[in-house]
Amino acid sequence: MKQHLDLATTVVKQLIKSGKTVSVAESLTGGGLGAAITEVAGSSEVFLGGITTYSDASKNKLLEVPKRTITKYTAVSEEVAKSMAESVRQLFKSDYAISTTGVAGPGKAYGKSAGTVWLAIASKKECVAIELSISGDRATVRNATIESALATFSRILLS
Repeated sequence: MKQHLDLATTVVKQLIKSGKTVSVAESLTGGGLGAAITEVAGSSEVFLGGITTYSDASKNKLLEVPKRTITKYTAVSEEVAKSMAESVRQLFKSDYAISTTGVAGPGKAYGKSAGTVWLAIASKKECVAIELSISGDRATVRNATIESALATFSRILLS
């Protein structure tokens, strides 16, 4: 989508200018965030990699999100989003990491309504998480999550 490409281009340019790198851990976006970033020419200078952990078991096994955290808070939570971001940042040794987790729909999951999304952005200094509530069908929720992740990350890079 054009909006993704514009936002991703901005992010890649900001990262190149600052000499920083990023990695991603995705669940509901299914690799779409990493795809949006790598669509930009020059992204290989700043994008170190990504992992799609769609199941709870893969979040635990690949990203070492503690089972007790997933059980206590569910995969669609601030705690899991932060753990995903912090883990993938450490795994790739990137300056920043972005994670996405949520319910794309159409039905509920983990007792949460479709459109419930958590994003987290980790750096060496901090990890911030944002909850979103997005209306629309599955594709709309996924696309809006990617756009929100890129826009939020761009704002963080500018601050």
